[in-house]
Amino acid sequence: MNISNDLEGMTLALEWAAKGLYTTSPNPHIGCVIVRDGQVIGAGVTQQAGSDHAEIQALKDAQARGHDVRGATAYVTLEPCNHHGRTPPCSDALVRAGLGRVVAAMEDPNPLVAGQGMAKLAAAGIEISTGLLAGQAYELNIGFFSRMTRGLPWVRMKSAASLDGMTALHNGVSQWITGPEARADGHAWRARACAILTGIGTVKADDPQLNVRAVETPRQPRRIVVDSKLDIDPSAKVLQGGGTWIAAAVSDPEKEAALRAAGAEIILLPNASGKVDLPELMRELGRRQINELHVEAGGKLNGSLIREGCVDELLVYLAPTLLGDAQGMFALPALTDLSHKQLLKFHEVKQIGEDLRILARFTHQ
Repeated sequence: MNISNDLEGMTLALEWAAKGLYTTSPNPHIGCVIVRDGQVIGAGVTQQAGSDHAEIQALKDAQARGHDVRGATAYVTLEPCNHHGRTPPCSDALVRAGLGRVVAAMEDPNPLVAGQGMAKLAAAGIEISTGLLAGQAYELNIGFFSRMTRGLPWVRMKSAASLDGMTALHNGVSQWITGPEARADGHAWRARACAILTGIGTVKADDPQLNVRAVETPRQPRRIVVDSKLDIDPSAKVLQGGGTWIAAAVSDPEKEAALRAAGAEIILLPNASGKVDLPELMRELGRRQINELHVEAGGKLNGSLIREGCVDELLVYLAPTLLGDAQGMFALPALTDLSHKQLLKFHEVKQIGEDLRILARFTHQ
């Protein structure tokens, strides 16, 4: 493939980064391409945690293809790391390889890196540049940036509704409001998340598996249930396969033992009202290296998360139908003054099949 300028090089690196969208967490999704004389001689994407980063993959690819990388240009979607984590520093490997130039889309927000990787490259005589297609690189790793800068996951709340904002009939029937294309798209958003969160109400009403089925992925996200009183049935589908986290507000040794036997972990986080402390749960998930949290819950939990400032973005699928008097997306209190309304900004609006997909971000972010 011919690369005639930096924009084309970084665009290709971003395409490589997207290949790791479902696999690299908690590491960021990073792509790297190495170019000499307009030809791509090596390319790579960050592997699962503990394995090669994108830069190492690209260097190995170039070596396997018999190319000399000395003096070549590397396009990488995030600053090469400069610290020993589960793997050695990528900046050291690039210096040893003799690269002539490194173009990074963004500096790494990780305080262990934060410009030091690029500084090391420059000190070794490698020409450096940052900032090219930074917006695209940020969007690809919005959860990683959130966790590194705020200590919180990026919380994306998904809902599928009719055009009048209804998600289910009063008798609970909700399948299917949106079409198959929207449902598959929703699973793709599930797949990129580190974890999927729901509430005990949804578990009791629908007994969901809460996994990714409509798209292929080698990694299933963690499943989390907000269940203040530990009312969940140990045979619930969301517990099958183990590894589910249950956020609770009360301790019940007998129930906890049964749930642990089902492979679940109990996280006790009570607030003063005897409910789960949702902001503290978000902080705990940040500590547990959750980058993106995908919420699929009922109106009650949705409303609580929004009220307590825990949601960054709404992912809403609107079907061209009207349901009338039915269950809504968010159980929020009635307002007496429009000045109290919550403000969002449309980030993206796109038609998916017959339905409309809206990404809207709260303006408090």
